[in-house]
Amino acid sequence: MEYFAQKYDVAVIGAGHAGIEAALAAARLGCKTCAFTVNLDWVGNMACNPSIGGTSKGHLVREIDALGGEMGKAADANTLQSRILNLGKGPAVHSLRAQIDRRRYSEYMKHALELQENLDLRQTEIVNIEKTSDDLWKLKTNLEAIYMAQCVILATGTFLSGKVYVGDVSYDSGPDGMFPAKKLGESLKKLGLPMRRFKTGTPSRVNRRSVDYSKLEIQNGDERIVPFSFDNKYDIKNKLPCYITYTNSDTKEIILNNLHRSPLYSGKIDGKGPRYCPSIEDKIVRFAEKERHQIFIEPCGENTEEMYLQGLSSSLPEDVQLEFIHSIPGLKNAKTMRTAYAIEYDCVDPLSLKASLEFLNYDGLFGAGQFNGSSGYEEAAAQGLIAGINAARKVKGLEPLILERSSSYIGTLIDDLVTKGCSDPYRMMTSRSEYRLILRQDNADRRLTPIGYKIGLISEERYNKFLKKLDLIDEERKRIHKKVLAPNDKLNEVLVSHETSPLVTGAKIEDLLRRPQINYEILSEFDTDRPDLPYEIFEQVEIDVKYEGYIKRQQAQIDEMHRLEVKKLPDDIDYSSIHGLRLEAREKLDKIKPHSVGQASRISGVSPSDISVLLIYLEKENRRD
Repeated sequence: MEYFAQKYDVAVIGAGHAGIEAALAAARLGCKTCAFTVNLDWVGNMACNPSIGGTSKGHLVREIDALGGEMGKAADANTLQSRILNLGKGPAVHSLRAQIDRRRYSEYMKHALELQENLDLRQTEIVNIEKTSDDLWKLKTNLEAIYMAQCVILATGTFLSGKVYVGDVSYDSGPDGMFPAKKLGESLKKLGLPMRRFKTGTPSRVNRRSVDYSKLEIQNGDERIVPFSFDNKYDIKNKLPCYITYTNSDTKEIILNNLHRSPLYSGKIDGKGPRYCPSIEDKIVRFAEKERHQIFIEPCGENTEEMYLQGLSSSLPEDVQLEFIHSIPGLKNAKTMRTAYAIEYDCVDPLSLKASLEFLNYDGLFGAGQFNGSSGYEEAAAQGLIAGINAARKVKGLEPLILERSSSYIGTLIDDLVTKGCSDPYRMMTSRSEYRLILRQDNADRRLTPIGYKIGLISEERYNKFLKKLDLIDEERKRIHKKVLAPNDKLNEVLVSHETSPLVTGAKIEDLLRRPQINYEILSEFDTDRPDLPYEIFEQVEIDVKYEGYIKRQQAQIDEMHRLEVKKLPDDIDYSSIHGLRLEAREKLDKIKPHSVGQASRISGVSPSDISVLLIYLEKENRRD
C-alpha cells in the first residue's frame, strides 16, 4: 500500500558520478535534497576502468573542481599513480590521469554524501515518476513509498533497462552484477521521453599474482605529481606501477575464428556502442592491418589483487576470452576474476534537453551523465554538477547557469549534446573544442573559480586564496618583464646547448622565455632574484608568455562568437512565423529551441542566412519593446 514518505526540493535518481555531483551541488546551494540509489555499497562505483582523467577528461575534472565539485578531491584522496599525458605536445592537450583505488574512492564519495548538510542518501529503487496537478514530481519506490520533489535529476547511468551480453548468454542486469532499473525505464517511456538504446562494455579483471611481469613493460607515475584539485589538501604519492603488453597474431587469429560467436556481429546487440572505445574484436576487424594492439594492465586498488586489462573490452564468450587473454605476453597463466561483458541500456536523446540540462517539455525534470547519451565518469560528473546547480537555481527562482563553449570543456560537452545530439555514446576529446589553447587544464581555476564563487559553491576562504594566486602571477609577470640577464659565457653556453642563439646584448627574462627551447628551469641558475613561488605560478606565467600571440588571436575569436551568444532567443518564439527562415531551419529551431543565436548557429541544418534572418527578427522585436 502506498504511503507518503517525504517532500524534497531536489530528488536525484542515481548515485554514480553524475548523481553524486548533482546531489552535492543542490544540497550545498541550500536545497533540501535526496539521492536515491539501488545499492549504497556502490555509490561512485567505477564499473569500468579504475582511473580518473585522461585526454580531455583531465580538463573536465579540473573544471569540476574549479566550480566547486567533488570529483577532483576524491581522486586526489585515492590516487595510486598519477601521470600527465601528452607532455611531448603543447599545453593545450596536456591531460592529467590518475589510477584510482576504486573501493576507497566509492567509500570517500559515500561518506561525502552522508556528511553533507541538506542531503539524504537512500537505498531504494525508484520505479515510477510522474507530474502532479500541483506542479510537483511524484516518485514511487519499489516498497511503495511516495516522495515529492520540485525538481528531479535523472542520473541512471547504464542501469536503465540494462542487459548484459557475454557470447550467446544474455540477461537483464545493471553494471557489476547489480539488478537493472526496468520499471523506471518503462515509466520514462510512458512519460513520453524520447528514449533510445546504447551499449558499452568492460574488460576482464585478472589476479595480480598470476601475471608474469618479466614479459611486461613497466609504467611508473610522474616524479612531480599534479593534483586534480586546485585546493588539494592530500599528500599524493605514486603507490603502484602500471604495465604495458601487446596483443599478437595469435590473439588476432583466436578472435577472428570466433567472431561469429560475438553478439556484436551476430546481431544480438541492437544498441550503438562507443566509437572511441571499441571492443577488442571491433578493433581487430576495423584495424585489420594492425599486427598488435596495446594493453595496459592497471591495479584496481591497494588492498586487492585485481588487475584491469585496459584495451581488452569484449563481449565474446567466456572460453574465447580466456583463450585470447592467455595468448598475450605476460598473461599466459592469468587467472580471470571477472569476465568481460557488453551492456545495453536505455538513454535519452539529448536534443530534448535545454542547455541547462532541463528537459524542453518537462518542467523541473533534468538529465545528467550516461542517461544523456555520453560515456565516461568525467563527462557524467560534469553534467551532474551543472544539472544540480540548475535544479537548485530553478527551485530558488534564479536564471540557470549556462557555460559557453568558449568558457570550458563542460560548456563544449553540454553544447555538443543539446545542439548536435549524438548517435553513439559521446566522449569528450580536446579536438572537440575550437578554443583549446585557452581552455587548458592548468588554467581551469582562472576561467571558472569566479563563477563557482558567484553561484555559491566556492567558499570565501578558497576564493581569497585564488585571488592571491592571481596577484602572484601578475607580480611575477611584471618582474620578468623588467628583469634583464646580461650576456656571459656560461649563459650563452646553456642557450647554445639548447639550440637557440647566444646573447650579444642583455635580454629580458620574458623575451628569453618566448623562445620555444627555453623555460624557467633552464634559466634558474642565472635568475638570482627569482622569488620562492609554487610551481603553478611559474607554469602559468611561462604559458602566458610563450603563447601570448596565439592566445590573443583565439580570444578575439571568442569575443566575436560571444556577440552571438549574448543574443538570447525566447523559449516561446514561434519560428514558423519568421519570414525568410528555410523550412529545415524552422523545424530544427523549433525542435531544439536554442537559448541563444550562438547556439542556433551550431545546429545542423541552420545556415548563415538563417542566422541573419534571426538577427533581423530580434532587432525588430527589440525596437517594438
